[in-house]
Amino acid sequence: MDFIDIHTHKKQLSENVFSVANKYPVSLDFTSPFSVGIHPWFINKNKIEEELLIVAKKLQHKNCVALGECGLDKAIKTDFELQKTVFKKQIQLSEKYQKPLIIHCVKAYQDIIELKKELKPTQVWLVHGFNKNWQVAQSLLKNGILLSFGTAIINHKKLQEVVAKVPLEKLFLETDDKDDAIVEVYVKVAKLKGVPLEILQQKIQENFKQLFLKTT
Repeated sequence: MDFIDIHTHKKQLSENVFSVANKYPVSLDFTSPFSVGIHPWFINKNKIEEELLIVAKKLQHKNCVALGECGLDKAIKTDFELQKTVFKKQIQLSEKYQKPLIIHCVKAYQDIIELKKELKPTQVWLVHGFNKNWQVAQSLLKNGILLSFGTAIINHKKLQEVVAKVPLEKLFLETDDKDDAIVEVYVKVAKLKGVPLEILQQKIQENFKQLFLKTT
């Protein structure tokens, strides 16, 4: 049974790992399952429309699983209103091509929730690399936004408490840009949840098939 890594920047060599590689409009290799989007860190206001066209084209690729990562980040200098504009355009593409949205969010969780309420998307929204408290997690979950946890949960006690409370059907796991093996993340979460590793694998596979492969 595969370990699903819903978001990674690293090339996986293990045969028992199904990974969704994060790609950008400038990426060249789309030969394995991927997500593609305009990250708020790399918004170039002179190339937005050009890159949105590339994203739209790649969303139609047979290996495309989701749109992202994209989102909002209040810790960077890029104008926040510009970030929102680019994010909204990608939400529109997510809806048009029926692809789930993988979200990068820093200090803007309420903004994400407000946009979801305003736009009422039909596609799955997933905040990747979640590392905040249970109150924030609860707010996202109540608004239908799923959560993905990365290697931070291995040693982060407070985050472990959050993971333990998140329903299995709302949960995904990832490695992001870390070198840690996804298996380590699964083993830790299985222990936190008090379930056999195989059950956790099975449940996340079911989540993935139901939420990410329903339109392909």
